[in-house]
Amino acid sequence: MAGISTKTVHDIFQNMEYGPSSTSTATAQSWLEKHSRILGLFTDGEFSSPADRQTQDVTDSKAAVVCSTVCAKDEDVASAVSSAVRGFKTWSDLSCYQRAKVLLKLASVLQRHSQCVSELCELSQCSTSPAGLIRLAQYYASWAQLRDTLMPEWVPQGVVAVVSDDCSVYFLMLKVLPALAMGNAVIVVPGKTTTLPALLLAQLFMEAGIHAGVLNVLTGSEASLAAKVAQNPQVNYLTYSGSQQTGEALAKAVAGWGVPVSFSLSLSSVCPFIIFDSADLDSAVDGVIELAFKKKKDFQWVLCVQESVLDSVVARLKLRMTGMKCVALASDTDRNIIDAAVQEAQQQGATLIQSCAPVSTGDLYPPTVMCGLAPSCESVISPPPGPVLPLISFRSSTEGVTLGNHSPHGQAASIWTEDLTLALESAKSLSVGSVWVNCHSVMDPALPLCGRRESGNCTDGGREGLYQFLRPSHSQSFPRSSPRSINYADFGSAASKFMIPEGFDPSSVPRFYSQLVGGQLCKADSGCSRTVLAPGGAVLAHCPDGGRKDVRNAVEASSKVQPGWMKKSPAARSQALYSLADSLDKRRRDLALSIQTQTGVSLEEAEKEVELSVSRLSNWAARCDKEQGGTPFPPQSGSALSTPEALGVLGVILPNSKPLLSLVSLLGAAVAMGNAVVMVPSEKYPLPALEFIQVLQASDVPRGLVSIITGGRDQLTQAFANHSVIQSIWYWGSKEGCQFLQYSCVSPLKHLWLHCEEEEDKEAGQNWTSSNPSLQEELWRKAVVWKSIWIPTA
Repeated sequence: MAGISTKTVHDIFQNMEYGPSSTSTATAQSWLEKHSRILGLFTDGEFSSPADRQTQDVTDSKAAVVCSTVCAKDEDVASAVSSAVRGFKTWSDLSCYQRAKVLLKLASVLQRHSQCVSELCELSQCSTSPAGLIRLAQYYASWAQLRDTLMPEWVPQGVVAVVSDDCSVYFLMLKVLPALAMGNAVIVVPGKTTTLPALLLAQLFMEAGIHAGVLNVLTGSEASLAAKVAQNPQVNYLTYSGSQQTGEALAKAVAGWGVPVSFSLSLSSVCPFIIFDSADLDSAVDGVIELAFKKKKDFQWVLCVQESVLDSVVARLKLRMTGMKCVALASDTDRNIIDAAVQEAQQQGATLIQSCAPVSTGDLYPPTVMCGLAPSCESVISPPPGPVLPLISFRSSTEGVTLGNHSPHGQAASIWTEDLTLALESAKSLSVGSVWVNCHSVMDPALPLCGRRESGNCTDGGREGLYQFLRPSHSQSFPRSSPRSINYADFGSAASKFMIPEGFDPSSVPRFYSQLVGGQLCKADSGCSRTVLAPGGAVLAHCPDGGRKDVRNAVEASSKVQPGWMKKSPAARSQALYSLADSLDKRRRDLALSIQTQTGVSLEEAEKEVELSVSRLSNWAARCDKEQGGTPFPPQSGSALSTPEALGVLGVILPNSKPLLSLVSLLGAAVAMGNAVVMVPSEKYPLPALEFIQVLQASDVPRGLVSIITGGRDQLTQAFANHSVIQSIWYWGSKEGCQFLQYSCVSPLKHLWLHCEEEEDKEAGQNWTSSNPSLQEELWRKAVVWKSIWIPTA
C-alpha cells in the first residue's frame, strides 16, 4: 500500500500542491488499482473472488463507477461463518492483553493509512474522520484489556453479525470494535456506501495482527444477505444499524431462527433542534446552517424556535442563507419527494426561506427552511430528504420540550440556551438518547448512544454498549431452531386448556381469585374465568381469564402513575420496596402454602423460595440509589453526563419455574429502576402470584404501578406486542411465542428479552436461586435505557 513520489523539491515549490500525508503515501485510487477495481469477499483473513458470482457497481457522487464488488451466495455465507467459528476459538483463547495489543496496533495502522481511509470514504459518499476511528480503536483497546478485571462474570456471545445500511463508517465500527474487544468473532455485512471502507478496514485489521477468521466481510444485498447469515445456527447474535424499513424486513426474515437481534435505526430518526429565547441566537443559527444543509445527514432534523425570538432567528437565517450553493441530491426520487413536501407545506400556509430559486428539474436543490408549519404537518413528522428543514414555533419552554417529544423517534436532540438550569431540566425531560447543549453531533465512544422508541432498542458506546456482546457466564446461549409455521394474524386466539368447561359446578371450588388491574381487584373484562389446577389435576380455584381490554386498562393506569414514580428520589423508591419486602415477610406462611399447593414441592422447599424472595426484594431496595450513571471525560472541552433512565411501562410474561421468586426478581428490577410493570403469571402455576396481590396492596408501592393479569399466555402476549405504550417485553414461554414477538415487535419497536422455556425442563428454576452477581447486573441493565448529555464550556 505504499507508493514513492518522483517529484523534486523544485517541482513542489513551483506548483505548491498539497503533498501526501507524512505517515502514508498510499491513496484510495492506488488501493483500488491494486485490486484491479474488483473487490472480492474478505474471509479467513484474505480477499477471495469465487467464480460465477454476480457483481454490483460502487459509484461516487457524480455517478461514476469507482469499482465493483462481489455478491455473496449461500456457500460464501457458510464459508464465512465456519471461518468465524474457528477465529472465535483462537481469539477468545487469547489473554485480554493480547487482544488489547492488536487493537492498539490498529490505531497506529489507521494513523498511517488515514489518507487512504479518508479518500475511500469520500469516494463512497460516507465521509468519516479517520481521527474518530482512531479514537474508537484506542478506547476499545482499553476495554479489551479490562474485560476480565471489571466483568469477570461475563463471557463473549460467540459469532456476532454486524449489519449496516447506508450509515456512516463510524457507526459501523461502533459495533465492530466493541464486539472484537469483548472476544467475539465478527461477520460484517456492510451497506452499499460502507462496503469499500469496510473491506479496507478488514485489511488493516490483518496488518494490525488480528487472527484470520476473526473479522469477515460479506458484500451483496445487505437485507437478504443478513437474513442468510442470521439463519446459520452457528451465529449467536445479530445487530443492525440503518433505516427502519430495512430493519423491519430483517426482523421478519430472521424471526423464529433463535438468534437475538438488536436495532439502531438512526437513519430514520427525526430529531428536534430547539432554540429557547435565552440562547445565543448567532451561535444557534450557525449550528443550524452547519447541520441541516448537508448532502447526507446522520439524522433528520426539525427546527423548534420559541415565539419570542422567532422573527430574530428567521432574519438571521435569511442573512446566512443568502448566496449558499445548491446541494446535490442522492437521487431523482428525492427531488420528487421534496417537491411534493414543499407544495403540501405551502398549501397549508408555510412560507419558504431559500438561498435561491430552485431549478425546475435536476438533482440540485437550494437550502430551504419551511416556516410556519403545524406540528401535525407531514413534513414535521417525517421531514423530506435533502437540504430542507421544517420550522415550528412554541410559546413556553414546557411546550418546547413537548414538541421535542412529539416525534415517534428518540435518537437525539440539540438544545440552545445560556440558562444552565433550563438546559439540564429540558435535557432530563426529553425522551431521547443523546442531548447536545449549545452544540450538535458530538460523538465519543466513552458515552452511550441509546435510541428511544422507533430509533432503536440497543445501546452502543461506553461501558453500557459492551453488554450486548456479552452474556452472563451462568446463562446459556439462546437455543437455535428453525421457524415454526405460525399464522401471525391468529396468534393467541386459540382457547386455553385451563378454561372452565360448560356445566361445571362452581360450588365445588374453594375460592375465586381476582386479578390486579390498575391498582383495583377485578374480574376479567370479558367476564370469563379459568381453572387453577393442582399437580394431580384437581381444581384448586378459579381466576379471571384476562384479555386485550384488561391489558389496555392496566397500561392506561400504569402510564399515569409511572412518570411520578420515576421522578421520585431513589431513596423514596427504596423505602417503598423495603415495605413490600416487609409485607411479604409477614405473609410468608400463606405464600409458602400456595407454592406447595400449586407446584407440589415440599413445604420446606416452598419456605426457602419465600425466604429467597424476601431477600431478593430487599436487595433491589438497597440497589435503588446505587445504580447511577457517571461523568466520563471526553477528549473535547466541556462536560458530559451519562445517566440511566426508566424504560416506561414493561410487559412481563412470567416463567413456570420458581413462580414467586421469579416474580419478585423481575418486579424488583423493573420497579427499582423507575418503571411500571404489567405482569402475567405462569399459566400453569398462577396461585402464588394471585396471593402476592395482597402483599402488594399492603405495601407502600403506588396503586397502578404494578398490575397482575391472569389469562392465556399467547393471548396476553399478543396484546402486549400490539400495545404502543409498552416499551419492553420480558418473555418466558414457547418457541412460537418468541417467534411471534420477534416478528411483531418492530413496528412499534420494543426492547425484547426472550427465553424459550420448555415445561418439561426440570432444571429451569436453578437460575432464579443463583447468587451470581451477574444475574442482578443483567436484570437491572434490561430495565433501563441510557441518556448522554453534552455540555461544552468553550
